Amino acid sequence: MKHPKSYDTDNATSKRMATVKLKGGDAETLLAKALWNKGYRYRKNYRKLPGSPDIAIQRFNIAVFVDGEFWHGYDWINKKESIKRNKAYWTEKIEENIARDNRNDKELKAMGWIPIHFWSKEVIKDPEGCVKDIEDIIIQVRTQ
Repeated sequence: MKHPKSYDTDNATSKRMATVKLKGGDAETLLAKALWNKGYRYRKNYRKLPGSPDIAIQRFNIAVFVDGEFWHGYDWINKKESIKRNKAYWTEKIEENIARDNRNDKELKAMGWIPIHFWSKEVIKDPEGCVKDIEDIIIQVRTQ
């Protein structure tokens, strides 16, 4: 994807986008700490795996991604219509992100890993529920 030479943006949008973190966001940190407190050990942003999962629980081959709603296309069919600026750019960018996520999931599965995706707002609202979802998968892995 080619980035445009200039963006149709205002100062407020530019300032907001500058605060976006690639790793170590609030939701990711909250989930990681909740897992650690339950005794699960992991690698953060594990670059040896496709997609560099936010949390990789190597003992159980579980790759956890905490996805931002905008960047990874939460409710994308409805949301893409509400983009007001640089619509063509953002539509292409987010659809590429969705396709990349799907490719990474396929690669992880082929390697014997279980990819899990949580929306960041889901983690912030209920981190213990997300940990329980991961624990349910761990139980399934142990019984196989």
